[in-house]
Amino acid sequence: MRTVKFLTTLLVLTITGIVFLFAFSSFYTGNKSNIHPAKNNSEDSLFFPQNYKIVTPKIQGDFYFCGERVPIENIDVKERLERELIVNTYWHSLTLLSAKRANRWFPVIEPILKKYNVPDDFKYLALTESMLTNVISPAGAVGFWQFKKDAAREYGLEVNKEIDERYHIEKATEAACKYLIDSYKKYGNWTMAAASYNYGKSAIDEQIEKQKANNYYNLVLPEETSRYIFRILSIKEILTNPKKYGFYFDEKDLYQPYKTYEIAVNKEVKSWVDFAKAHGINYKILKMLNPWLRKHYLTNKKRKTYKIKLPVEGSIYVIPDF
Repeated sequence: MRTVKFLTTLLVLTITGIVFLFAFSSFYTGNKSNIHPAKNNSEDSLFFPQNYKIVTPKIQGDFYFCGERVPIENIDVKERLERELIVNTYWHSLTLLSAKRANRWFPVIEPILKKYNVPDDFKYLALTESMLTNVISPAGAVGFWQFKKDAAREYGLEVNKEIDERYHIEKATEAACKYLIDSYKKYGNWTMAAASYNYGKSAIDEQIEKQKANNYYNLVLPEETSRYIFRILSIKEILTNPKKYGFYFDEKDLYQPYKTYEIAVNKEVKSWVDFAKAHGINYKILKMLNPWLRKHYLTNKKRKTYKIKLPVEGSIYVIPDF
């Protein structure tokens, strides 16, 4: 009798356990989409709120550099352009910073290019060269336009321990214009002028002679120069048509041009730090607006006149010292 009761109890417990497990399994399965919402129909909206897709940028229509048509019907040319469009489309941080800085500095560069009748597209060359920052290359090229010392002096820039006008955006842009005009006269087109800006006129001349070709798109050149025109073209294309490549810029997100005025200095300045404080700013702001001042002082033995930029009152917040 006890055995029968025991078996009966065991059977009941077993059936109860099976029912419980089945119910729990059904509950878990039925609610799985809530626990792992990636498997339901709203997957894209949950994990990709921007409806983001990786696609190959389309190369459609004609492309021009400085009014000169790019022969994209050539398979090599098309693929070189496509490479740079892909790189700049998906290297988001760099392209975003390019747009932000361009908004500040293009208004400074554009009128100077126009003054010298140099095509407006060359503003993208400066962007490609330096990202519009005062970088120093491993080869010693300096500033937005990446001038080496000899070339800078050749085109009228002052370069010494106290003054380095390669950091002077307006004067360096004028020097770049003069260089490009000389190159255009030499090669007869702006594409080769741009290539020579990167590679050097003597190096370009050597390749023209060796390869018996004078068209940029027909020359075998080092990788940096081979990519150079296409890098300029791609950043021009993306910044001209940002939404086409998935970039959306609010005006408030872009860096605004500095609001400045100039004062003339034609004598010795014993301390730029004291000079800055006398004008209601600090040395850091003075250097930010005049990065071509390389020392804390200016001897100015020749009594040259230098124009120093100062911020319009209230345009730049001056952090008080402790």
